[in-house]
Amino acid sequence: MADFTSIRPNVLVQNAYGQSKDLKAAAEAQVEKTESFGEMLRAAAAQSAETVRRGDEVGTQGLTGDASIQQVVEATMDMESTVRVSVAVRDKIVEAYQEIMRMPI
Repeated sequence: MADFTSIRPNVLVQNAYGQSKDLKAAAEAQVEKTESFGEMLRAAAAQSAETVRRGDEVGTQGLTGDASIQQVVEATMDMESTVRVSVAVRDKIVEAYQEIMRMPI
């Protein structure tokens, strides 16, 4: 028969309860610092521009021999995926704007 004396259910329950309180506090803090849709788009655009800028810098470093081929390829792939997502988001925003403009007044 197994020895279950080493298991302390009260400690486990208390730890789980403590963690759930921490998660609840973190969720409440997240709700308090919500940002508007415009601020979210502005931050995403700034991050996209930084990714493209960083990819360009790594590409230039690759041409001068300061960066490895792998670093250049990774930066280029990051840059490419960022541009693709940015174009897709732009297309959706334009499409939504056009739909709004077609609505009867």
